[in-house]
Amino acid sequence: MSFIIRGCKKYGQEAPADFVVTGGVSDGASDVVFEFNNCVVFPGFIDVHVHLREPGFSYKETVESGTLAAARGGYSAVCAMPNLNPVPDCKESLNEQLRIINKSAAVKVLPYGAITKGELGAQLSDMESMAPFVAAFSDDGRGVQSEDMMRAAMLKAKSVGKIIAAHCEDNSLLHGGYIHAGKYAAAHGHRGICSESEWKPIERDLHLAAETGCSYHICHISTKESVELIRKAKAAGVDVTCETAPHYLLLSDKDLQEHGRFKMNPPLRDESDRQALLEGICDGTIDMIATDHAPHSASEKAGGLEKSAMGIVGLETAFPLLYTYLVRKNIISLGRLIELMSINPSKRFGIENNADNNFTVFDLNSEYVIDPDKFMTMGRATPFEGYGVFGECMLTVSGGKVAWRKGEKE
Repeated sequence: MSFIIRGCKKYGQEAPADFVVTGGVSDGASDVVFEFNNCVVFPGFIDVHVHLREPGFSYKETVESGTLAAARGGYSAVCAMPNLNPVPDCKESLNEQLRIINKSAAVKVLPYGAITKGELGAQLSDMESMAPFVAAFSDDGRGVQSEDMMRAAMLKAKSVGKIIAAHCEDNSLLHGGYIHAGKYAAAHGHRGICSESEWKPIERDLHLAAETGCSYHICHISTKESVELIRKAKAAGVDVTCETAPHYLLLSDKDLQEHGRFKMNPPLRDESDRQALLEGICDGTIDMIATDHAPHSASEKAGGLEKSAMGIVGLETAFPLLYTYLVRKNIISLGRLIELMSINPSKRFGIENNADNNFTVFDLNSEYVIDPDKFMTMGRATPFEGYGVFGECMLTVSGGKVAWRKGEKE
């Protein structure tokens, strides 16, 4: 079976032209024809940082709902973080997650294995048994506090040929904070999270990565100091990559409102941090954009900035937001955005992304307003509610199968 695409241009082409995608999974059916009107075909996006919440927290999200949201956002593959119940810290506990993925996922899902048992930071996980089945190792949601533990983790990950993807956060510097320690926190009586709580562990880990030779990836960077440390480490030859998220590129703490949909970890930082992140994606210091899609129930996000759970959703809004507010404003090119959302994640994490089997079709002229009530994800918390955007996903194919087609599951 082949997919026949009409009324589109492939990314990089000058004009629309009918073409055939030969990678469709054969099920005895004849070729499938898709008719579009002046749309663009991109390689499938890859998000290396999502929370699918299952097993353990299916009241927030399920693999089915989360991957359907991913497909609607143009993602053909996602990497699922391990802060679950049970934590995937050995092959036995990982198997439960793999079973759900195999049964329910609409797109390709590569799970993370935990760095430490239970993500508690005291003992290394059984990396060797999990290595063939995971994208990388992470204790996302918690920083590895011990330098000795992180060194041991890097050495073990290197021995099994896997990346350490680090949530960098020094607990001793948090002091009960929950938004950035900036002007908004001071003006509104909120406890702040200092930038040093992020960049100080990054500084430590970059030295360890240089020492051990481990492939090291830094999750959701948000500060100007982090950007500069990574820039210098790359220049020195350290095997390091990093990601940031759409909200850190488009918002700062001056945009905060007294609502849980503005609360995430790391928090929205100062405008100077946002500008440094933009410089980082322009000069190549930042390798990829991930959403840190982190759905919660409505009640968990109803406690304002102080008492709401940390985390927002982003799979269905990432590309239209970045296309509208970065590409259309000439901050980055469309080509650079595709590198950040597809090509670089594929290369770094070794995720197969053959364009015949994994692609997405967008109508870049479609203009609409972000409405959380129309999301596929079970989460509704986004700071971008009400934002006008361009770019609507019409079709996503993952692994040769149609994962999303506009109008079928909405």
